[in-house]
Amino acid sequence: MRHAISLATAFAFAALLGTAAQAQQKQQPPAKQPAPPPVAAAKPYTPVTIKLPAPLSDPSFDAFRKQMGELAAKKDRAGLAKMVVTQGFFWDGEKGDQADKKKSGIDNLTAAIGLAGKQPAGWDMLQAYAQDPTASAYPGKQGVVCAPADPEFDEKALEDLAKTTQTDPGDWAYPLGDGVEVRSAGKPDAPVAEKIGMVLIRILPDQDTQPPAQNQVPLVKVVPPSGKIGYISADVLSPLGNDQVCYVKDGNSWKITGYVGAGPQ
Repeated sequence: MRHAISLATAFAFAALLGTAAQAQQKQQPPAKQPAPPPVAAAKPYTPVTIKLPAPLSDPSFDAFRKQMGELAAKKDRAGLAKMVVTQGFFWDGEKGDQADKKKSGIDNLTAAIGLAGKQPAGWDMLQAYAQDPTASAYPGKQGVVCAPADPEFDEKALEDLAKTTQTDPGDWAYPLGDGVEVRSAGKPDAPVAEKIGMVLIRILPDQDTQPPAQNQVPLVKVVPPSGKIGYISADVLSPLGNDQVCYVKDGNSWKITGYVGAGPQ
């Protein structure tokens, strides 16, 4: 089973932010803003099968990831800087390459993933990236690989699925192993309602579930192919269109050379 990448971290922060937003709404008069579009009703759908990406077979990459994770756990910027290209770092964001070519690689990585500030979430994300052994070639940049690699699936089938369920492709995730348990309620000890195979899973927004206890993995509200709403542990799911950290191998050593994603939200 492949490790979870950023989903556990992302959903943990989403749960906290959602709770904070609710508290703020109670304290302040609601602003007159357009209401968000209603969420499409849960209903059964035709499963779209996926195939997990294979690990990058390179012992030096495994050692590099291990070191990156250890430095991220210590929030060691100086140590991490040695693992990032000094020049030529790219940041493939919503508006093209958002990297500042006048700044160093570590400065650009800090901006892209969020390593600065009072509570920088980027260090936790880097630890999650370091756990993932997969990587795939980045189009247009020779020798560059980015992780996590995406699973294989029929993209036309996903487009059709999004239309029939009135969703967007970004509303879907995939399991990191076969037989993932779907619980009947948003509690870790809730009964297992069903198990799902290697298929795409619809994710629902959730502001009702209580934030997880300390050191407890959050649960994600989902709609499996059966159409029955359930909850899955965030550490066994990964979203489609993950942000990615990119690497390049120079001789026998690896370097962080880029980032693909919108950056800190």
